[in-house]
Amino acid sequence: MKFRFRQKMKSSRLGRTLLIILLLAVNIGCDQGTKAIIRHKFEYYDWVGYLHNHITITRVENSGAFLSLGDNLKGPLRNVLLNILPLLAVLFGLYYIFTKTDLNRVTLVGIILIVGGGIGNIYDRIMHGSVTDFLHINFVIFQTGIFNVADMSIMAGTFMILLHAWFKKKPEEGVKTETPTGEQI
Repeated sequence: MKFRFRQKMKSSRLGRTLLIILLLAVNIGCDQGTKAIIRHKFEYYDWVGYLHNHITITRVENSGAFLSLGDNLKGPLRNVLLNILPLLAVLFGLYYIFTKTDLNRVTLVGIILIVGGGIGNIYDRIMHGSVTDFLHINFVIFQTGIFNVADMSIMAGTFMILLHAWFKKKPEEGVKTETPTGEQI
């Protein structure tokens, strides 16, 4: 009986690890694939409009972070804020998703999306010196900056985690619950 349980645990850990790697690869692949297409097909600031120009595709190279924040930084401060800190955050995220095995599925997928998007943008910044952004949405009362698939991934992961935390059921006041060890709280 113990052997079967251990075997099942090992196979489920392997399956979980392979699923995480697959989701990361698909996430990073979609991001890098779309950026490669944009770099190949579009010159800087060329654009194509869809839905009466409410959605446009244009090629912009963002040398800063989100919405070009930090674009004017110079020297070591720029390197720390735009490369080293994001890389440390991504490495921590990878460590977290591979070692924290009791995460619920929504949180796990959310973190995978954030980490995958982070890897995509860090890769661009290191390999190309800037991040290729290309999508813009303008529906009069709602308008975005120019962004990419990695940014969408980071935002989707963040919203998943926040919504899950918001709607997570909390124990009602006055109702006693038991911990896994049988203690009442």
